[in-house]
Amino acid sequence: MGKKILVIEDEQNIVDILVFNLTREGYDTLEALDGEAGLCLALEQDPDLILLDLMLPKLDGFQVCRRLRERGNTTPVIMLTARDAETDKVSGLDLGADDYITKPFSIRELLARIKSSIRRTDMLTQPQAPSAQRLELGRIQVDTSSMMVYKDGKSLELTQREYELVKLLASHPGQVFSREVLMEQVWNYEGYMGDVRAVDVAIRRLREKLEDDPAGPKFIVTRRGRGYAFHG
Repeated sequence: MGKKILVIEDEQNIVDILVFNLTREGYDTLEALDGEAGLCLALEQDPDLILLDLMLPKLDGFQVCRRLRERGNTTPVIMLTARDAETDKVSGLDLGADDYITKPFSIRELLARIKSSIRRTDMLTQPQAPSAQRLELGRIQVDTSSMMVYKDGKSLELTQREYELVKLLASHPGQVFSREVLMEQVWNYEGYMGDVRAVDVAIRRLREKLEDDPAGPKFIVTRRGRGYAFHG
């Protein structure tokens, strides 16, 4: 059985195009034409990935994503939007979307993003070999065997992506990682050259959990024009 992708999109012609191409790539599909039906399918059918339009009847894409995350659902979500406003992109990412792509989009690019997102999820769910490795970085500790991050001895409630960001940066203290490299290493987008705003949003959310003062970060610092680095 192939990976199952839920398409929540109210334009039937776009649904047909997506389903045709996804099926050709070996994916199984579910379809919903409004947000309410899409939310029900997402919760009942447990798809491997959700393609979620923003402008939907009954419940819009923002509401669907918010309700999924509030219920603890961690299924990867790629938002499909005709809007190109930065505020819409950031709002979607803040609500827990993993990625977004703006209409009109290239089917090839969309399929590449789907593949990367599913590959990343598979990597995270594979059993890990036992390891006693623990990164000790002053007030911050990263336990790679339990995939936990501690600050002053207390565990932090991080998402998988936030953990991966901390682990990568903390494994190379002082090294600056560009946004493009972080997209490749953490989001698994090989040779990524597109919009990197997702990195900034993820870093901001991470700082809210990691830093004493998120507005004046001491652990994950910005190197203007270059990227981000970890300081213990």
